Amino acid sequence: MLKWYEVKEQAAGRKRLMLLWYIYKIAGKKPVQFIVFFVTLFAFLGAPKIRKCSSNYLKIATGNGSIIQAFRHFLNFSYMLIDTMEMYTDNFGIQNIYFENLEDKQILFKDLLANQGVCFLCAHLGNINAMRTFCKSGTEIEKLKVNIFLEINQCKIFKNFLSSIASEDPVNVYPVEHIDLTTSLDIKNKLDNGEVIFIAGDRVSAHNSDAYFTSEFLGNKANFPLGVFRFSLILDVPIYFIACTKDKNGKYAIHLKKFEFQGKRKERLLMLEKEYIEFLEKLAIQYPLQFYHFYDFFCGKIDL
Repeated sequence: MLKWYEVKEQAAGRKRLMLLWYIYKIAGKKPVQFIVFFVTLFAFLGAPKIRKCSSNYLKIATGNGSIIQAFRHFLNFSYMLIDTMEMYTDNFGIQNIYFENLEDKQILFKDLLANQGVCFLCAHLGNINAMRTFCKSGTEIEKLKVNIFLEINQCKIFKNFLSSIASEDPVNVYPVEHIDLTTSLDIKNKLDNGEVIFIAGDRVSAHNSDAYFTSEFLGNKANFPLGVFRFSLILDVPIYFIACTKDKNGKYAIHLKKFEFQGKRKERLLMLEKEYIEFLEKLAIQYPLQFYHFYDFFCGKIDL
């Protein structure tokens, strides 16, 4: 089975990315999308294993795992990366981001305005970088100090490229590979001061691949990282499930759900896992081409 951390960056190279950036600055987004279409096509044709993983997932999620659908999946991911480039350079306006549910927005703002730290459980669905624009804008709420956990060793070329072009960065990055007591204490202090954290709950750690739980997802079995959910509960702050999906007008909708179950520690952990998976599954069904897992996401025999 192909693991997510075994997938290599396709058609990436610092010089190529910088060239696209210069073209963007001179000519705008449309020419970059035109070039990226053909770059993605060649990458798609040269990646049979990843292509098969995409087709299998789409067959499960939509019933259509055709080569055309798989290419659309790849292309959506590539265009999402262009949006990310804009978000990192403050070229993606806050007017292009909105909350899908105003009641959920009000619940979140109440926690943020109370100067409570918040833990956001995100996923590789849509583009969570839209929250970078929201947190930095200061239009609806004072600028938020953001901390995010990332797999530092993955997608190094693209991450280094983003770092080189980014505007002033309000985000503190923590390697998810190196969470220890010191990290936990540091994060807890920041949360106590009203800062927020983002951590993905949909990929098993490459450095602790045995620490997972298995759950049904889209009618099949999939593994999820146990440590992320335990860590979120230990922080003892409001927990929100979050994803930012792109609509047909090119704007991003923020989907939120607050975790509010109260009970014993083990009961809360089980319910946290259950509600997160339900949240993620619902959005994967609604936005199948924005669920960016180009590897064998499902474990064991899959039901196609």
